[in-house]
Amino acid sequence: MKRSGLITTKIGMTRLYDDSGVAHAVTVLSVGDCAVIGNRTMEKNGYVANILGVCEARAKHVAKPQAVAAEKAGVKPYRKVVEFRVSDDCVIPSGTQLSASHFVVGQFVDVQATSKGKGFQGAMKRHNFGGKEASHGVLKAHRSLGGTGMREWPGRVLKGKKMAGQMGNETVTVQNLKIFGVDNAENLVFVEGAVPGANGTFVLVTDAVKKEQTELPVPTFVKTVESAGATTETNTVAE
Repeated sequence: MKRSGLITTKIGMTRLYDDSGVAHAVTVLSVGDCAVIGNRTMEKNGYVANILGVCEARAKHVAKPQAVAAEKAGVKPYRKVVEFRVSDDCVIPSGTQLSASHFVVGQFVDVQATSKGKGFQGAMKRHNFGGKEASHGVLKAHRSLGGTGMREWPGRVLKGKKMAGQMGNETVTVQNLKIFGVDNAENLVFVEGAVPGANGTFVLVTDAVKKEQTELPVPTFVKTVESAGATTETNTVAE
């Protein structure tokens, strides 16, 4: 079984307490208006996936290919659109609104986001180099990385050499973070630990691939309105 993930927005970090009074540092992720806007099928596309979108946007504010694709699919354009490959039993019908209840308290998840960009940095900060000696003839080169050249052969600096350069602003995945809590009223997910990226960054949250987990809602939780007007949640999606 492979369930769909969610597209969330990083709100920030805070401190929450468990039943024993122990404080935990958690990252607050907002699910917002995340919804399924399409599907990929084995017959048509060669694989099975759910297409999710978050943060509705005007057509003039998105690229033309995305605007045309949304118009053909009969949905509104979204700022962020992501495909999540799933198994056949975890396909969610298009138009389904997803909520924070998709995840269960205590389960483990993997998070993926773009890390903070730190600009051009030296080798000590970027790769944790030790630097040169503080004495013995070292002149104004204490934080340099040292020699990078080769001998007569190959006579060049090999590709991939750890040197100064752009730091951060890259896709980072953190695995096996625990879901500390879920706020259904505000549609928030509290993840124990730090999540890559600045506040406001889109964060992809999926079930942890290295943890075997059971009792998860398949394919997701969906709110249904009863005749009396009350709202309940079920763990299945009507076909």
